[in-house]
Amino acid sequence: MPAYDNLVETFVELIRRASTELPADVIQALERGRAKEQESGLADKALGTILNNIEMARSTSAPICQDTGTPVVWIHHPVGVSTRALAAQFETAVREATKRMYLRPNAVDTLTGRNTGTGSGRGIPFIHFEEWDEPRVEVRMILKGGGSENVGAQYRLPDTPLKAGRDLEGVRRVVLDAVFQAQGKGCAPGVLGVCIGGDRVSAFEMSKRQILRPLADTNPFPEHAELEERLLKEGNELGVGPMGFGGKTTLLAVKIGVLDRLPACYFVTVTYMCWADRKAAVSVDEAGEATWLS
Repeated sequence: MPAYDNLVETFVELIRRASTELPADVIQALERGRAKEQESGLADKALGTILNNIEMARSTSAPICQDTGTPVVWIHHPVGVSTRALAAQFETAVREATKRMYLRPNAVDTLTGRNTGTGSGRGIPFIHFEEWDEPRVEVRMILKGGGSENVGAQYRLPDTPLKAGRDLEGVRRVVLDAVFQAQGKGCAPGVLGVCIGGDRVSAFEMSKRQILRPLADTNPFPEHAELEERLLKEGNELGVGPMGFGGKTTLLAVKIGVLDRLPACYFVTVTYMCWADRKAAVSVDEAGEATWLS
């Protein structure tokens, strides 16, 4: 379909927006967190520095963080649109965005440690394709930094040391453990994407997908909505605080998704997204017109 044959510049702009402009709901959550902290305390100063950094990045179209992260991308496409062509265009966009310094050349060969120099490599970007019946292409992306990725976790229930059984109370215990273990290494305050169930691969994809949700949305399953709110409250009572300096703002949101599982398995998977909750989305119609999504 010709409308989708020349999307490189649209994809470059998608990357620029994600890398340099945090969503409004994330900024507002950081501001609310700062208002709760002791004035001139370490948490207040850390959040003030973060908010200044966000504004400087936006005003200059410079990356918010020196680790511009792995582009993790979900592309919905109509029947008949070539996924190979879309992937090739997005990979070209990553290389071009790196040239324009919206991304840094962070991709390295795993075995040699040599930088690819292009911001792309095997598995970078990481693209998920899903066919749908809508007459448009929709692309949603997060930029997933390495520091926060290091403190992601996957638990196998039951977990005897944590006294976590195969129920929502067990889920609560392991998620809070993940937050406590992360301390400041995940660049708190963070956003948690949680998957209950699935296998080791599908669960991490679903947990990352939760990061796409608006911070203020409500889970359609009441028991999960209640658990999200409880985890947010109790996570902020752990005292980790911004960048691990202590304080009341350790988490900005908790989002839970669920997959079915095999009887032998009960995984709880936690994706930790740092305060630089970078994401962007665009819809392209059959005429090639782009609409930017929140």
